[in-house]
Amino acid sequence: MEKVCCVCEKTECSYKCPTCKEPYCSAVCCKIHKVNNCQPKNEQTEPINDEKIKCKTYEFPTEDTVLIEKLEQLRYSEELKNILRNPHVRDIMSAILTDENPTKAIALAMTEPIFVEMADVCLKIVEPPGNDKSC
Repeated sequence: MEKVCCVCEKTECSYKCPTCKEPYCSAVCCKIHKVNNCQPKNEQTEPINDEKIKCKTYEFPTEDTVLIEKLEQLRYSEELKNILRNPHVRDIMSAILTDENPTKAIALAMTEPIFVEMADVCLKIVEPPGNDKSC
């Protein structure tokens, strides 16, 4: 499937609007697109397909493995989306993903209040209060 620019209809576009996910080919087309009423697409309009989720499984699950159904719920959290709009949070996450020692990078990230806030929001979704596991 070819990516066609939403402005000039050039094929094989390399970029995608971060707001509405429409493809565009250049900075000029991006600016035109933004001016012409770019609206975010509502990702929640498509319900979670239970059949898709059932097909996804972990190769090596552990007792700490988070259920895929719970991870799928993260995409609908407006609170999480708002935190992820912060470029500092995205920079921290990129640093973790590219670090040779991600465990150390996560420990360092946990010293940043905004990252702790993001982690707390994620935990609240995948492990709601009241589901405390006994040690």
